Amino acid sequence: MIRRITVIGAGRMGGGIAKNLARDDAFDVTVSDFSRQAVQACVDAGAADGGSATAAVADADLVITSLPMPETVTAVYRDAIGSSPADTLWMDVSTIDPATASALERTVESSGRRFVACPLGKGPAQAEAGTLPLFVGGKEELLEPLEPVFACIGEGVHYMGSVEASTSFKIVSNMIGMTNLAVMSEGYALCKECGVTDEAFVDALRNTGAWSAQADLRLPWIMNGDFGNRFGVDLALKDVRLAVDIAARRGIPAPVGASGLSQLVAAHALGFGSEDADAVFKVVVPGSRTQDGE
Repeated sequence: MIRRITVIGAGRMGGGIAKNLARDDAFDVTVSDFSRQAVQACVDAGAADGGSATAAVADADLVITSLPMPETVTAVYRDAIGSSPADTLWMDVSTIDPATASALERTVESSGRRFVACPLGKGPAQAEAGTLPLFVGGKEELLEPLEPVFACIGEGVHYMGSVEASTSFKIVSNMIGMTNLAVMSEGYALCKECGVTDEAFVDALRNTGAWSAQADLRLPWIMNGDFGNRFGVDLALKDVRLAVDIAARRGIPAPVGASGLSQLVAAHALGFGSEDADAVFKVVVPGSRTQDGE
């Protein structure tokens, strides 16, 4: 039975996960993060400050890692696996490439421990609410002990098969979403230039095949000039680059995904890397304001 859980990485996604788990009497939660503010937010919800990652995993039944880059994930596993109990289950919820996920699985299993990949859908709001879609990969027999954890942090568990399959799906879904966001930004700018009002654009687009989850979420932000970071340009750029790279390695043409990637590269080059991914609109319409006037 999983009782003691360590969460390494208490940022926008990991922090929401840690807080939901900490509020559940079924779990004793410890967190580790370089940000003292992030750790304190979890402590306020009932978690314990575990200090370093190595110290935090010392008595964990389950370790959840939620980190921004594949290299960071790899480094944490390299340094901390040996400090966890011999039967610890490690679950990575970061957005990483399938090669890294496969390497992590081999590393964890060679140490006698167990590994599951569990990339997350949607964003920080769903992490806080405990309604994340979960895209799980790994040995199927490992899922049953995780069911209470999944019920606490997510709403909809999708078993994808291998860790490579689950991590591939996640970055490909982000490629689809971010490419959709890029073309939606272009379409909105074009219609605005042609005299279509914002209200008419939204009302009409909802009744076409062009409406999407990105339109539902980010179109109002774009219209309000709100580019505050929920899922930033730089993270989106990382994910779409990973997806385009997989396509190249597998011999699958992905020119549309590559076009979406080029818009994110342009947004980064223009200095919008720390803004939300909807800042790709500012590549199309330079000088677009933000809600707070930045």
